[in-house]
Amino acid sequence: MGKETRLDDILTQLDAGLDAALDRLLRFLEIPSISTDPAHAGDVRAAASWLAAELEELGFAVQVHDTPGHPMVTARSEPGGARPLLFYGHYDVQPVDPLALWDRPPFQPALEDTPQGRVIRGRGASDDKGQLMTFVEAFRAWKAVHGALPSDLILLFEGEEESGSPSLRPFLEAHAGDLRADLAIICDTARYADGRPAITTQLRGLVGQEVVVHAADRDLHSGSFGGLAANPIMILAQALAALKDDTGRVTLPGFYDGVQDLSPELTRDWQALDFDAAEYLGRVGLSHPIGEVGRTALEMVWNQPTAEINGIAGGYAGDGFKTVLPAMARAKVSFRLTGTQDPQAVRRAFQEHVRRCVPADCRVEFHDHGASPASVMDISDPAFGQAREALGAEWGRDAAYIGAGGSIPIAGDFKQLLGIDSMLIGFARDDDRIHSPNEKYDVESFAKGARSWARILSALR
Repeated sequence: MGKETRLDDILTQLDAGLDAALDRLLRFLEIPSISTDPAHAGDVRAAASWLAAELEELGFAVQVHDTPGHPMVTARSEPGGARPLLFYGHYDVQPVDPLALWDRPPFQPALEDTPQGRVIRGRGASDDKGQLMTFVEAFRAWKAVHGALPSDLILLFEGEEESGSPSLRPFLEAHAGDLRADLAIICDTARYADGRPAITTQLRGLVGQEVVVHAADRDLHSGSFGGLAANPIMILAQALAALKDDTGRVTLPGFYDGVQDLSPELTRDWQALDFDAAEYLGRVGLSHPIGEVGRTALEMVWNQPTAEINGIAGGYAGDGFKTVLPAMARAKVSFRLTGTQDPQAVRRAFQEHVRRCVPADCRVEFHDHGASPASVMDISDPAFGQAREALGAEWGRDAAYIGAGGSIPIAGDFKQLLGIDSMLIGFARDDDRIHSPNEKYDVESFAKGARSWARILSALR
């Protein structure tokens, strides 16, 4: 009874402090912490310093760590014998181009009333400053009520997520002893499409590969050489087309090693989501699902691996017409991975496949663009059930266990380097326009997100 009463007090504190919390978030959003642009290195550091000051004011022991890139912010609360929890978010943001498509300056954030409700408008509002601050505001309210922070909390807030996290793995390796906890909690995710709360329990991995095929030592006249000389665009197109068979299955030898079917529990949960593939595709002007025959739509976007061509170039594609056999063609290809697929094995299989398609007098080169394994969480950990109940109590709807078609490498890094699973809970919406002009975060997402963390913390303490 006492625990429930204190939780009620914390929720009341969060409601009473919402306007002040929104003011703090707006100040945070004013800092143009674009990590990929060297011109904003000072702004990224300013955002780290702002965040560190907020956490110090709450009573955390805070450090701002220099890296070869942008700073890492870590913080700890006092030990107290509770289960140690590691909270992760990132304070850097995407570039704002094209600037002309913004309705207001991206770093002059504001609250706006829209037909769908009140929103926070500005770069980073949803990805990830608004989400990160739901953590901080929950901690703030907890301290206001209890007089102390929750014990055994470790915070890691990164400044390079939007630029590929080049410093993250070395930092985790160097500070593994200080960061090791029983469970990591990541806030860089979303609610399910219909608005219900969700816990992401699996993430696809990623392999990025660029391939360049070289043929003649110059562009050739297609009348003089066509039909005789190798055409690198044709060679590359044939190699890429052969990546899938007529059923949509990837043809690379060993590609499906480690791919696992859904558990009966997740099969049941995903069926209950009533995902409408036609409606989902209709949002982007399409109507007919494609993919591997015999798989459901959610399996294809959450639990099956993919092979996709992301770009292809070569020859002449300008105005008019030029009859040329190009000397070179290039493509960028990505693979989303599931289960225990080995990213490097997939990369090798793709490279060997392309080499088999290239004639002896041509050559091929490869440029690697990242590789990370899939992450599958152990939902038998009681924390998942406790968090699910807490989310249901806040949102009035049962929380869904969902997958994610994208990749969040930090979850795999936590598992590989720190030996801990991650629980991914966020409150973004599909229409938040992250990485696009006019990014927003619903005030409801922010307010109820902080309340959700208060409930989850209470359940896990």
